[in-house]
Amino acid sequence: MKVCKFGGSSVASAEQVAKIVEIVMADPARRVVVVSAPGKRGKDDVKVTDMLISCAEAALAGQDCERPLADVVERYAEIQRELKLPGGITAEIEKDLRFRLAGDRSHCGGFMDSMKAAGEDNSAKLVAQAFLACGAKAVYMSPREAGMLLTDDFGNAQLLEESYRNLAEALRKSDGIVVFPGFFGYTKDGRVATFPRGGSDITGSILAAAVRADVYENFTDVDSVYPVDPRLVPEVKEGIAAMTYREMRELSYAGFGVFHDEAVIPAVKAGIPINVRNTNRPQEPGTMIVQSRRVLAGSVVGIASDDGFCNIFVDKYMMNREIGFGRRLLQILEWEGVSYEHMPSGIDNVSVVIRERNFDPECERRVVERIKRDLNPDAVLVERGYALIMVVGEGLYYTVGMAAKTAKALSEGGVNIEMMNQGSSEISMMFGVKAEHRAKAVRALYKAFF
Repeated sequence: MKVCKFGGSSVASAEQVAKIVEIVMADPARRVVVVSAPGKRGKDDVKVTDMLISCAEAALAGQDCERPLADVVERYAEIQRELKLPGGITAEIEKDLRFRLAGDRSHCGGFMDSMKAAGEDNSAKLVAQAFLACGAKAVYMSPREAGMLLTDDFGNAQLLEESYRNLAEALRKSDGIVVFPGFFGYTKDGRVATFPRGGSDITGSILAAAVRADVYENFTDVDSVYPVDPRLVPEVKEGIAAMTYREMRELSYAGFGVFHDEAVIPAVKAGIPINVRNTNRPQEPGTMIVQSRRVLAGSVVGIASDDGFCNIFVDKYMMNREIGFGRRLLQILEWEGVSYEHMPSGIDNVSVVIRERNFDPECERRVVERIKRDLNPDAVLVERGYALIMVVGEGLYYTVGMAAKTAKALSEGGVNIEMMNQGSSEISMMFGVKAEHRAKAVRALYKAFF
């Protein structure tokens, strides 16, 4: 059995929905289909989820919702008309949206989750109708009837462990193609709750783990995962054929945007291969993400980068002899609710790399004051405007000279290394550079390794 997830671009229009039907019906093993809310049809378009959020905000503010509601309904109606589906489905969608708008607004988070979830829920109903219109045996399945139970952390809900058993039973009993909405589930008291970002990917991954799928196919709008961001290196043409879960995690962390790495944890833990494919070019094999693969020594699978980082540099003579120094430094960040990304260190100094968005000037002032008071350092310096570059590959493991090759490439590209760190797994190397040198650094490394 295969579980297939189709993102927002794959359900954005009637033409795209027709492709989903064709792809799924071409392979009898594709039994479970997870769909997102309709995404953008073009560059200047608006995602249905964003439209629903605007509608919910208007409702919470006591404003008239008729116009934004009509705009959302029209997005679904357009797909229904072009696919020549019965008009009753659009009427059902409008009825559902009005029911949600009339719901309890006393808890803003719960009301917002109910509205946001309407995008995926009604998308699944519409896609199920598209399958039926083509003669396929298909059914829409609600997360409520399937037993997908979540915590009541609205907007950031987590799956309850008992859901796996519920979902496995519901899905295996179903005959034909199951169309399942992504992004949300229900609390034990029956309220809608949504997953965090990458929610439909999370749903697909959970269902794949629940039924022990042979593969989890994640359909998007690219042929495969590329070894480098095409926006930074336009000449890259060949995608990655296969990578390991560990490689995916390292690359996703540093800015690979195909999907959120945390979203596929259920499939990873269950050891289910993940196949990233293109809805618009289903003949392409895509990228397989697996537990292990054969690698060549010294080979690199990808180069990822992201900017928006800052560095807290703390210097203190004989720091290495001061028991608990690192713990107390990180505890200061913990008290401020700030997580760290990397922590390169020397004998008498340490750098703590964090994301700038989590470290506004007021937070910086408090942290620096506390470091000075509690740790009595010789110097504390906060530097902003960093980018992190990750060179990733199982082939780095125990291969001599990889750091030298990377440093040489950056040197020849005219990029100064501000900091560097190698993960203990030895499948990645992190380099910190000034944000304005990010693109230049990535191009230099691509040239060296690819």
